Amino acid sequence: MPPLLLVGCGKMGGAMLEGWLERGAEQVVVVEPSSEATAGFAGRVTHCAAVEQIPAGFTPAAMVLAIKPQQADAALPTLSRFAREGALAVSIMAGKTIAGMTGALGGKAQVVRAMPNTPAAVRQGFTCAFAGPGVNPAQRALADELLSAIGETAWLEEEGQLDAVTAVSGGGPAYVFLLAELLEAAAIEQGLPPALARQMARRTVAGSGALLSASQEDAAQLRRNVTSPKGTTERALNVLMAAEAWPRLMSQAIAAATTRSRELAG
Repeated sequence: MPPLLLVGCGKMGGAMLEGWLERGAEQVVVVEPSSEATAGFAGRVTHCAAVEQIPAGFTPAAMVLAIKPQQADAALPTLSRFAREGALAVSIMAGKTIAGMTGALGGKAQVVRAMPNTPAAVRQGFTCAFAGPGVNPAQRALADELLSAIGETAWLEEEGQLDAVTAVSGGGPAYVFLLAELLEAAAIEQGLPPALARQMARRTVAGSGALLSASQEDAAQLRRNVTSPKGTTERALNVLMAAEAWPRLMSQAIAAATTRSRELAG
């Protein structure tokens, strides 16, 4: 991989960094105020607490913006010189538009917006990306290489689709973890020991995800495969699907998250 600049090394930034290093990245400068966040990468990357500490002469091929959206207005202008020197900007900030980021970077930046999710930590993430105006094929290929280091990548036709992606895929792991949490609590309510309840809930969710990933059948058919007529699963689904309760709530939840993503654009 060419020289890279990572701005922000939280959970997602750190997951991406580990993926790049596993793929042989050798020249990575990380801008991160917290030395604890980069402690696990000591000796493998150059750590800077602020942009001003980036070594003179360092010219990255890409800078990956893994900071919080609320930090963008202050951070992006300090990175404008790298954009002027031709560095591709890859942003994983929810809601921040390409037009807004291009302006904050001095008006000459080539920007790719992406939304990964937290399974990236185990290289099982899913990322959707959109290439802004001026991004050439080589830059898009570089962005794809950076993002595929943490899992599967898909490219979008419209930037606006990223708001729904943020709601469904970006937040999706939290919804799945909530399911595991609720299964565990319900198992305990039915008299199962807490340790067994936790093990069972976690393995059921993880195993079901693995089956879904490996199967050629869609999710609805896999659900039907588990549901015997007049059996226990059917009885449970009748409760969950009563008056379309679960589908309606999920639809409302995704709509709320999509709206919030649009609001973050400012």
